[in-house]
Amino acid sequence: MTSVAEIRPSGAGPDDGHGGRPEVHRAALRDLLLGSLPAGAVRWGAKATGVRALGDGRHEVALADGSSFTTDLLVGADGAWSKVRPLVSRAVPRYCGLSFAEAYLYEAATRHPESAALTGGGMAFAFEEGQGMLTHREPDGSLHVYAALRSDEGWAAAGSAPAREAVLERFAGWDPRLRALVADSDTPLVARPVHALPVDHRWDRTRGVTLIGDAAHLMSPFAGEGANLAMLDGAELAAAVALRPGDPEGALAAYEEAMFPRSRSAAAESADSLDLCFGAGTPHTLMKRMSSYAG
Repeated sequence: MTSVAEIRPSGAGPDDGHGGRPEVHRAALRDLLLGSLPAGAVRWGAKATGVRALGDGRHEVALADGSSFTTDLLVGADGAWSKVRPLVSRAVPRYCGLSFAEAYLYEAATRHPESAALTGGGMAFAFEEGQGMLTHREPDGSLHVYAALRSDEGWAAAGSAPAREAVLERFAGWDPRLRALVADSDTPLVARPVHALPVDHRWDRTRGVTLIGDAAHLMSPFAGEGANLAMLDGAELAAAVALRPGDPEGALAAYEEAMFPRSRSAAAESADSLDLCFGAGTPHTLMKRMSSYAG
């Protein structure tokens, strides 16, 4: 038998708006942000395939349809595998040694009542060294599940769907309620290898360009700060530009000066939490840490 931490459903009462870590469904957040923009502000179907410097802080962005455009101020908000990042940094995301197999259980209350009861109204997780199960309830009543495994990168190669049987074999001996989160999935499993940039990733001021979000500070999800940092990056960069009309370089420098230490702190927390959840001594070390927050 594995040394799995006791499962405690997290379904407390309704949100009263006073929590320190509010949550929102990503699709709802996306729609909220897009809905605040004027029509035509987002150009859909325009995938960037490359960026090159033209000199004097100007850059040319090439698109998949063969067209291109030039910029006076370029903000790379293009995620983990950013095409803009090489303009300022040689860093590339590295595999963290951990992969998720992602699953969904739909209409959980009626179709998967035991799994719904296990998850409660929020989330539940169970860990032992090198592996774990994490599940949370979505607003539509479905359960979103991740089976996490320390593995080589090839196990979760892009485009491959992990076999359900192979994942369950890695969880042999676990409580049947936890195995059911994968065994009863209503969707094929999706591989999600976890990558991160160096904790202290930063770059020298490069004229006419900067990065925000995962392009700037990709980290594992174990600090729960990725989307928060991306939104804060965007807000602070916009404020810096607005406060320094005619001085874009001063604005970019001010933004980066605040962003680098902030993102380093979150990235260090994320790396520490990944080791806490999947390293030697878990789940006991994790339970001790969680107990310290309650005290």
